[in-house]
Amino acid sequence: MLEFNKDFSPDYGKVTVVSPLIRRLVAHNPSPFTFYGTGTYFVGKQGKIAIIDPGPTVASHMHALEKFLEKVTVSHILVTHNHVDHSPAAHPLKVITGAEVYAFDVRGQADIDNHAEEGRDRNFTPDHILKDGDVIEGDDWTLDVVHTPGHLSNHLCFGLREERALFTGDHVMGWSTSVVSQPDGDMKDYLASLEKLLHRDEDIYYPTHGAPIENPKPYVKALIDHRHQREEQILATIAGGATTIPQMVEAIYCDIPTYLHPAAASSVLSHLIHMVDSGRVTCNDTPNKDGIYTITAQ
Repeated sequence: MLEFNKDFSPDYGKVTVVSPLIRRLVAHNPSPFTFYGTGTYFVGKQGKIAIIDPGPTVASHMHALEKFLEKVTVSHILVTHNHVDHSPAAHPLKVITGAEVYAFDVRGQADIDNHAEEGRDRNFTPDHILKDGDVIEGDDWTLDVVHTPGHLSNHLCFGLREERALFTGDHVMGWSTSVVSQPDGDMKDYLASLEKLLHRDEDIYYPTHGAPIENPKPYVKALIDHRHQREEQILATIAGGATTIPQMVEAIYCDIPTYLHPAAASSVLSHLIHMVDSGRVTCNDTPNKDGIYTITAQ
């Protein structure tokens, strides 16, 4: 069963120690999609450090970053993906620190935002393109690059070998499920990326939003089960007469505020595309938000 942990109290503006090699600064940008805000991580204690997810260019966050960075030397600025709550501060920090920006290739991303979540940072371009299996090293830290598309096509996680920890961005969060929105999000990729984590050996996850996730594999399995159960719900609503996404959302998400229904509709569309591709559901057109959906005749 999927259980969320919403026990998280950020100390805005203060860099806190979360492990021997990891420190965190939480930006004051709370929202329905960022929880209490974006957690920027600093990896390393000796020599040059890495920054993971610099965050938004909120004035208070930038001030706190600049104050902390006066005391350290930065070698890498790493970005899990280019949503506006994760990447915009990357290039200002490059100017401040002289460190370059590393991320997955953003070229070829779908150029449409559906406004169901935090928007995409269209101005983001990394200096160095990372790929799955790359390794980034510092004086006392080693990070494995893990490509985990689904939430966005360019989403990365970073595995800290020295502490058997994984920085999971928005791919796995303990306070909520991830939004998987077309056109750049993909449910099939997302499920495959979750399965991918089950074959890794990290003992703790550090999402960009919310508290760390301890004993993460059962939680990842619960996320996968939750998505499969959602697709069973969708099939049941179609069998019950719901043929459009608004009808499905009204039936399945009757217990959430209506302002979250656009995000729910986006998630249902992603599921339906996956279900059409796997032959369980048929659409009267290429699967889209206005499509008419039926269960595929056996």
